Amino acid sequence: MSTHAPVKPVDLLSAARWVDVVIVIAAAPFVVLMELPVLGYVAGAAGWTLSRLLGWAIERRAVASGNARTFAGLTMFSSLGRAWLMGLTILVVGLAGARKDGLTAAVLVLVAFTLYLVIRIALRPLERSTSNT
Repeated sequence: MSTHAPVKPVDLLSAARWVDVVIVIAAAPFVVLMELPVLGYVAGAAGWTLSRLLGWAIERRAVASGNARTFAGLTMFSSLGRAWLMGLTILVVGLAGARKDGLTAAVLVLVAFTLYLVIRIALRPLERSTSNT
């Protein structure tokens, strides 16, 4: 008889929520090989990943509150704060580096946000069906 704990199956729904971050990080070798502005990529990738982690933490706190007003306030704060974080990241890297760096960061964030939004919309019906069961 085995004394090992059973391995939990990977929650594919939870894993799918982070595909945008995985793709942003996985793009690093391509950025280097294509000789794109690395400073812009690093700033955009770091800003996007930080933004997603902050959003996740704030969303968990909002859900745990159990209060509709707290939930609405925290999610509104999270959305606006993350947008400002990304905008300032792009601005700072564009001013500190070259315009190409700012453009690279902006394109990376735009692609990551689009991917995030599409995944979020696609997973919404699945999240509702799993919460109802």
